[in-house]
Amino acid sequence: MFFSLIIPVYNRPDEVDELLQSLSSSEYSKPFEVVLVEDGSTIPCLEIAEKYSNKLKISYYFKENSGPGASRNFGMEKAQGDYFIIFDSDCIIPSTYLLEVEKALNDNYVDCFGGPDRALDSFSDIQKAINFAMTSFLTTGGIRGGSEKIGKFQPRSFNMGLSKKAFEVSNGFGNIHPGEDPDLTIRLWNLGFETRLFSDAYVYHKRRIDWEKFSIQVNKFGKARPILNSWYPKYSKITFFFPTIFIIGLVVAAFLMLINHDWLLQLYFVYFVFIFLVSTFKNKSLKIGALSVVAVWKQFYGYGVGFLESFIKVIVLRKKPQEAFPNLFFRI
Repeated sequence: MFFSLIIPVYNRPDEVDELLQSLSSSEYSKPFEVVLVEDGSTIPCLEIAEKYSNKLKISYYFKENSGPGASRNFGMEKAQGDYFIIFDSDCIIPSTYLLEVEKALNDNYVDCFGGPDRALDSFSDIQKAINFAMTSFLTTGGIRGGSEKIGKFQPRSFNMGLSKKAFEVSNGFGNIHPGEDPDLTIRLWNLGFETRLFSDAYVYHKRRIDWEKFSIQVNKFGKARPILNSWYPKYSKITFFFPTIFIIGLVVAAFLMLINHDWLLQLYFVYFVFIFLVSTFKNKSLKIGALSVVAVWKQFYGYGVGFLESFIKVIVLRKKPQEAFPNLFFRI
């Protein structure tokens, strides 16, 4: 196999520098290429790409802004490889990553895979707290941390592999964002392709976002899910409703407290104490434990409210997703 690493970029030259630096330290001895797709950036990373041109085989392309999905498709169309690996620009790649991918593909080939993400010690406390919220079994069920069912895994596009054949048959990513990765996964399933979790092919996902951006991001995640459920009702799960149920339950708990029934509120308190203790132990930091409580609250509130709004508009009122949430769709 010849790997082509596809990396869409939008105004993130510093991130690309760290990513390429990590790739230049790869222990993988066979040739591979890096395809950088500048998605209409006003702060380009061409100089960064040139900086590593003597260490890596890099192709650099600049195109008008059309979103990450279309940029990944553009990169795969230009790539020379027969297997594509897609990263977000805010990832740092372990030196053994490609070795793990090749081993997993040789052991049990699959046309699409996804890998988990982790946090480095050098990440900020907020980044570590957000990483905990996004990967812990106590919040997402571990779907980003590697514990989701291995043989029926929905890869996330920050760390995702796709064969050239699967790309050509499926036409790659659609124009919804976020949600383009589960959309592609389900279309691949319907076309007869299989997906798999490669637990050892992890990346360090930096997520350079503040609290406000994180809230906006998870809110969009929530809005995207009912749209996907409307497109693919066969793959809808009750677990997708949990964050909304969590928020509604908290409102009910507050009401019950007003009439001297605080048992439900006590359950919520125990849950957040548990979040604090587990994160504190995992990260060896009381501060990160406290910040994880904030991150989990923002995650559940943002996703839950977004999901509820989208469920009402798309599922109940049957509005067209593109009309209900035009900001979730890029024009291609």
